[in-house]
Amino acid sequence: MSVILPLTEAALHLPARGALIGLDLGTKTIGVSASDPDRKLATGVETIARKTFTADAARVLALAAERSAVGFVLGLPINMDGSEGPRAQSTRAFARNLGKLTELPIALWDERLSTVAVERELIAADVSRKKRAAVIDQHAAAFILQGALDRLSRL
Repeated sequence: MSVILPLTEAALHLPARGALIGLDLGTKTIGVSASDPDRKLATGVETIARKTFTADAARVLALAAERSAVGFVLGLPINMDGSEGPRAQSTRAFARNLGKLTELPIALWDERLSTVAVERELIAADVSRKKRAAVIDQHAAAFILQGALDRLSRL
């Protein structure tokens, strides 16, 4: 069973090098991103259409194995006032269940406004609404992971 901690505490359980997998958990999809082994840059990997937890977790773990990942960063959707609502509880439940299937540490990272920021970037880049819908989740996962990487680099 893995440890599930806020990012700065989870950092103590991560090796010095190795890719991290970032997840943006939505109700219908899971955006997946990955970092390079030196943890400088996060890139979008894929968007998983959610089915069952078992199927979703199997795909997430397969992507982590393909990249020899050493940990996960899950975006935790905290409300603007700092409280946690149903989506944050759902994310914590996903983390607990995923933690039963892997030894890799799971870090929780405040993802406030990540999807909004990514949507703005895609609109600014003149990406069509249809194309935005197809990539926004993995871009949001990359945005979340990049924020976490930037924070880790300052520890």
